[in-house]
This record gives sequence, structure tokens and C-alpha cells, in this order.
Amino acid sequence: MSSSPDALSPEQIVRCRATVARLCRRTPLVPAPALGEGVFVKLESLQRTGSFKLRGAAAALALLSTPAVVCASAGNHGQGIALAARSMGKRARVFVSGQSPAVKRSAIAALGAEVVVSGAGYDDAERAARADADRTGASFVSAFDDPAIWLGNGVTLGEEIAAQMAALGVALARVVVPVGGGGLLVGLCDALSGRAEIVGAQPAANCAMAESLVLGHALTAYEGGPTACEGLEGPVAERTYLHTRMHSPAMVRLSEDAIVDAVAFAYRGLGQAIEPSAAVGVAALRTGALAPRGGTVVVVTGGNVEPDWLDAALRG
Repeated sequence: MSSSPDALSPEQIVRCRATVARLCRRTPLVPAPALGEGVFVKLESLQRTGSFKLRGAAAALALLSTPAVVCASAGNHGQGIALAARSMGKRARVFVSGQSPAVKRSAIAALGAEVVVSGAGYDDAERAARADADRTGASFVSAFDDPAIWLGNGVTLGEEIAAQMAALGVALARVVVPVGGGGLLVGLCDALSGRAEIVGAQPAANCAMAESLVLGHALTAYEGGPTACEGLEGPVAERTYLHTRMHSPAMVRLSEDAIVDAVAFAYRGLGQAIEPSAAVGVAALRTGALAPRGGTVVVVTGGNVEPDWLDAALRG
């Protein structure tokens, strides 16, 4: 595929959008005054599979004719691939690392995909998945470096946010979004460039995209520090980095303590159980890394949190 959603053919775009509309929910966008006057949260944690990742998986698989697909995942992409594959009658094999939470592995298997644990981190799992695809002829589906993923994950979400804010009569000013490999960030920039400021949020301990943008080149090999945000770990791909750089989004980095606090706040103050990777945008406003601003939407990307981890976060 080519380097941006705009380069997908009109027929491909129609197919992607139709599949996303068929498989994905229109998730709630609700006021969050505890984060600031005029601040809203977009609850993709209430998406089917508990994550926005179903959007990109649905779009990507809509363009594949092969009967089998393979992916690497920290957990949420794998669930999206598993559900999309099942709905299309395809076989799915999902490679995860030993760090992937058990709750996510179990959910992937429950959706009918084969789960393969390989390596200590995401990079190991992706290498194994790509090798498996080469060996078997299955289609490898990246979690972020694919224009169909950008379109499904980010463009459809951005358009949904804009429509919901317009229906509320509120001018959209800023969208704050967690960033890992950058597929969601790129799509949101494509959808909302010139209409709203896009701010990416990452854990300070593991922030390849933020560091790449500072350095001026893609960190395609990257070993950050340990973080509770396993869904945001790992390097970036050259193509996704270049497209991100074209938009020049602002980036903020959050401490692990701030992220844990944001998960606890979301549970107590917003009534939502969210995973650490989904909490970085909330943490940005909680810590003052971003000042409250009317018309701000914070994307809460996933709710697949380990119960024991959440319990510990709540106990402080």
C-alpha cells in the first residue's frame, strides 16, 4: 500500500469505511468537567473489544483477500484482528510477547484467534509474526504502519469526534491522544488538520515517536524503559514517522506515577476502568502538562486493564 490514506483508491476507502461502520460502535463522547471546563472524553474504551484498535483492524482486513492473517500485538490490536477476521471468515494468528497482559491474551483466544507467545517484548513478537507470515503466506497486518490502519483507527475516529462535537454545538479546539507507533495519531491529523490542534501523549519512559520528532529521524530500533503502558511501547516505522512529521503535532510525555494516578482518577472521577496506555491523555491534563481549554477532547483508547493492576492502582 501507499504512504497515506489519501493514496488509497476511492474503492478501497469506500470498502474500509463500510466495514468499520458495520463492525464498530459509535462510542460515547461525554463532558469531563473534572478535567477542566469544556473538556470531553471520547470513550473508545467502550468500543467492541474494549479498544479503538477494532477500527483499524476492520479497515485493513476489508482490503485483504487471503484466508489467513497474522499480526503482532501488545493485546488490543490482536483482539481487533481476531474479531474482524472471525466476522470475515478468516483465520487469525496473533503473536504477543511475554509482557502482554493475560486479560488481553485470553480475550484474543476467546474471539477465535490462535495466540502465540514469542519473546520478551513487542519487537520480538513482530519479528516472529513477520517470519510466520513469510513462511505460511498469510497476510501480515501491522498495528500502526499501514494506510488502511490510519484510515480506520484515526480518520474514522476523528470524523466521529468532529460530528459529535458539532451536534453538541461546541467548537472542537484540541484532541489529545495516546501515541505508540503513531497510526492513530496520523489518522487523526489527516482527519482534523486545520480544524483542531492534535496533541500526542506518551509515557516518558518509552516514547519513540516523541524522541524521533525531536531527533529528526525515525527510531526504528528503540529500547525504552519499563512502563505500565505496554500498548505504547516500541519503535516507530519510517513511513508512519514521516507522515507524522508532516503534520508536526505537539507531544507531551508523562511519568509513570502520573499515569497510574490518571487510571485511578478515571475510575473514581469518571466512572471508567481504563488501561494505563489509555490514560496518558488524562494524565496530561491532570498534571498540568496541558492547560485546560474549552473544546478539548481526550481520547480514552482502551479499557482492557488487568483487574489486579487496577486494584493496586486504586490502593495507591
